[in-house]
Amino acid sequence: MKIRTRQLTLAALTAAAYAVLSYFGSIFGITYGPIQCRFSEALCVLPFFLPETAWGLGVGCLIANLLSPYGVLDIVVGSAATLLAALLTARCKKMWLAPLPPVLTNTVLIGLVLAYEQAGTSAAFWPTYGFNALTVGLGEVVACYGLGMLLLWRLSKSTALQNYLKNR
Repeated sequence: MKIRTRQLTLAALTAAAYAVLSYFGSIFGITYGPIQCRFSEALCVLPFFLPETAWGLGVGCLIANLLSPYGVLDIVVGSAATLLAALLTARCKKMWLAPLPPVLTNTVLIGLVLAYEQAGTSAAFWPTYGFNALTVGLGEVVACYGLGMLLLWRLSKSTALQNYLKNR
């Protein structure tokens, strides 16, 4: 597959938007931690229409996670979760399924990271994981099914997007 300048630019803009929205959310204390709702996660539905944004989302998450209080584990696993979710979203056939990969991957993987950081391998790991998976999952549902679906719905009506897709 030959990557065109337009696709690379779109991926870079997506990375920048993800990082900026994440940093903006940190002002309100909702970007990092067990109770989080990253506005930037709404962008994880973009690969449904624009698969080239998947890698930009992974890079944007990596940049955002550089400020994570959970360190290297969150930088690596968190960024991988977002990239995996974006790559899976690009394969979705129905628009209403597009938010599901970010919800599931972040619920499972970020729940694990947070539980490990909070409880280590102690007996408290699994109850801590259950709490973190639930709260992260709920935040993802709000971001991806709430804001993300609104974004997809508006994009589906965009003539600019339709023209871009035709001229690929």
